[in-house]
Amino acid sequence: MLNIAKRTRTLENCEVGHIPEDISSYTEPVILKGIVKNWEMVELGQRSVPKTVEYLKSFYNGKPTFAYFGAPELQGRYGYNADVTQLNYESRATQIDEVLDLILQHLDDDHPPSYYIASNVIDQSFPKFREHNDLHIPIKPNEVTTEPPVPSIWIGNKSVARGHYDASDNIACCVVGKRRFITFPPDQIENLYPGPLSPTPGGQALTMVDIHNPDFSQYPNYKKAQAAGQVAELEPGDGIFIPSMWWHQVEGLSQFNVLVNYWWSDAPKFMGSAMNVLYHAMLSLRDKPQHEKDAWKHVFNYYIFGDGSQSAAHLPEHARGFLEEMDERKSKQLRSMLLNKLNR
Repeated sequence: MLNIAKRTRTLENCEVGHIPEDISSYTEPVILKGIVKNWEMVELGQRSVPKTVEYLKSFYNGKPTFAYFGAPELQGRYGYNADVTQLNYESRATQIDEVLDLILQHLDDDHPPSYYIASNVIDQSFPKFREHNDLHIPIKPNEVTTEPPVPSIWIGNKSVARGHYDASDNIACCVVGKRRFITFPPDQIENLYPGPLSPTPGGQALTMVDIHNPDFSQYPNYKKAQAAGQVAELEPGDGIFIPSMWWHQVEGLSQFNVLVNYWWSDAPKFMGSAMNVLYHAMLSLRDKPQHEKDAWKHVFNYYIFGDGSQSAAHLPEHARGFLEEMDERKSKQLRSMLLNKLNR
C-alpha cells in the first residue's frame, strides 16, 4: 500500500507547449497539466494502441538499442536481484520494432513478460518524430556552453523504475498510458537506503525499499522519507518537472506506456560529472579518522558549498589561481593536474 499523503502541486492553467520561463528556479516537483496534449502521438494513443505502435514505427530508422527483458514474475519491477549482486532483468541489444511487436503480442495477457526500452535518445532512433511531438525547454542565458536538453523516449508495458535520482533537471511527459511519480527531496537519501553503486541501470543507486510494501523492520527510517514524499498521477498529455537530485520512482500503469523526457543543466558543460567527486572522496576521505573528516567538512564548506567567491576575495587577482571562477581553460588545467596526481 502506498502510504504517502502529499500530492504534487499541479499547474492547471498551463499554456499547451509552453513551459514557465522560470522553471529552473522551482525547488520542488510540479505537474504541468496538459502541457503536451496537442502532440500527435498523445491524441492517437488515446484511440488505438496498435495504430500508435504503427505511428511510432514510421519514424524508426532501424538502429539497434538496448532493451530490458523480464519474466512474467517480474511484473515490470526493475531493480536488484535477491542478493543484490546484479540487476533482476536481462539487458540486450535488439530492434525497437521487435520489442513493440512483443508488447502488442502480450497486450491482453494478465501476466505478460516485461519489456522496457529505457532512455533511448529520440534523434538517434526516431528522426522527424520531434517535428510532430516536441517541447521547447527554456534555458537560462549563459555566457558559457551548458548541457542542452536531450529528448529521450521510454517505451514498455507495465513497469516500476525504482526510486533513484538524476543529476540534471528533468521534464517528463506522459505520452501514452498513465504514469505515477513518487518523489522525495534530496535530503532523504539516508532514509531511502540506497543500494550498491554498481550495478545500476543508469549510473545512480536505487532505493532498497519497496515503496508500496516497505519493511520497516529492515528499513525503519523510511518512515521519515515517507512523510516527506509526494505523489504525482499523470494522464496522457501531462508533464512533470523534477528538479535535479530529487529522488523519484516512475511507474507505468497501463499495458502500453510511452514517456518522453528532457534532461538539461544550467551548469557549464566543462564541469563534468559530480559523481567523479564522490568516487574520489571515497578514495581519499571516507576512511580517514573521524576528526580529520570533521575538519575536511569545514574545508569543503569554505571552498565548495559556501559562497564560492569568499575564498579568493582577500587575495590579489594574480594569486587566485583555481580559486577564481572556473572556466574552460582552467578546467582543462585542473583536470590535467588531477590526472597526473592520480596516476602517480
